[in-house]
Amino acid sequence: MKVAVLGASGRAGSEITKELAARGHAVVAIARKPEAIPAAPGVTATAGDASDAGALAELIKGSDAVISALHFDLSAATLLGALKNAKVPRLLVTGGAASLEVAPGVRLIDTPEFPEDWKVFAQGGIVFLDALRSETEIDWTFFSPAAFIEEGPRLGVFRTGGDQLITDDKGESRISFADYAIAMVDELEQHNHSRARFTAAY
Repeated sequence: MKVAVLGASGRAGSEITKELAARGHAVVAIARKPEAIPAAPGVTATAGDASDAGALAELIKGSDAVISALHFDLSAATLLGALKNAKVPRLLVTGGAASLEVAPGVRLIDTPEFPEDWKVFAQGGIVFLDALRSETEIDWTFFSPAAFIEEGPRLGVFRTGGDQLITDDKGESRISFADYAIAMVDELEQHNHSRARFTAAY
């Protein structure tokens, strides 16, 4: 497939770009600082600002899908508008874990343990997911990581789920950026969560 990756120089975006390239996909890797994008066969590093929907549409035109690894200061409406203008049918989004449920009707962000200073950023992801849930034209997927996504080995072993936070036998919820990237590209290829959210953790 030809895949455009937004935020391709960041920690999640760079791992997703590498994983796509390793599997033979053609990647248009877009970032404000393209020199920071990892070089790999099939990867075209491209300078771009996703906040300009018109310019972004030109950059992603001809892609089979867009994977966004951007922060949530970019609205869902802007991103969806660019895909529609470019006639790209599919969007996969690097989401947040805050809206995952830890008990029926109780989200991670609602728990006392959730850090107060994370809430503003986390709320952006919740608003973005809510906007996607009313979208019917673009085939979207919102991929929430574990509660903690961090640098770590590429193990290739993890569990996936829907709207509930996945924890291990110690009650921890973690995944590495490398394994998150595997799960993202698996979703691109297998298409298991059309217009839905999923999650992955060890």
